[in-house]
Order: sequence, then C-alpha cells, then structure tokens
Amino acid sequence: MEDVVAIGKTPTTLAREFEERLSKYVKEPLVTVIVDGFVGPIPEQIRVIGEAAQPRALPYRADMTLLDVMIAVGGLTKYAAGNDSVIVRTAQGEQNTYSVHLNSLIRDGDIESNVALRPGDILIIPQRLL
Repeated sequence: MEDVVAIGKTPTTLAREFEERLSKYVKEPLVTVIVDGFVGPIPEQIRVIGEAAQPRALPYRADMTLLDVMIAVGGLTKYAAGNDSVIVRTAQGEQNTYSVHLNSLIRDGDIESNVALRPGDILIIPQRLL
C-alpha cells in the first residue's frame, strides 16, 4: 500500500480513506483512527534542543511557561549548562535571542526565571564544559 497523507485530514476522513484502500484486500474493512499525539505546525510548537532529558517539540498551550516545558521534557541532563540556555524567538520576521536561567529555576526555585513562552519559541540548552 502507498503512503497516505494525513496532514489536514480529520481522523474520520483518514479512516474512510484507509477503508477505501483496504477494500481491495478485505471485504468491508472497518478502520478507526485515534490521534495519539499532536504537536501541531512548527509556528505553534515549542521546540527544545540540547541537554534536556528528552529533547523534543511540544504543542504550545495558552499561558505556557519555561517551567511547564522543563517538566514536559524531564528536566536537564547532568551535562547541561542550564543558566547558559537561550530562547530563540521570531517576531515580525526578526529573530531575537533571550537568556534564561534554567538552573536557577529548577534547582534554586527562582520563580523570576519562569518566563512565559510563545508559539514558535526554540529553547536551546547547551552542554557545559567539562
């Protein structure tokens, strides 16, 4: 069977398409599609790269903060230079970089380091020099 494009389709529409394709091989196929995880388009994601325990893209939610993201990615690795981390944010076509202090937030409980995130932000957590 060929690949099926799922982008822009509802689970029901996708299931009907699978049923149609499977009908060549199975009499009256019944397909259910369940969305297990949805990250969304890149402009609506928060992407975490570097020394997070589980670096990945996360779906943005309203009022999401740095602490929410760190909980979702399992915190920092033992090699992380948390206080040297940055958020890369693009607004009106211009890219800006903001320093964030993850060690202060996570290990010291400095709530002032818990900044609000925006859709499309990239959190970069560098490795510390050993």
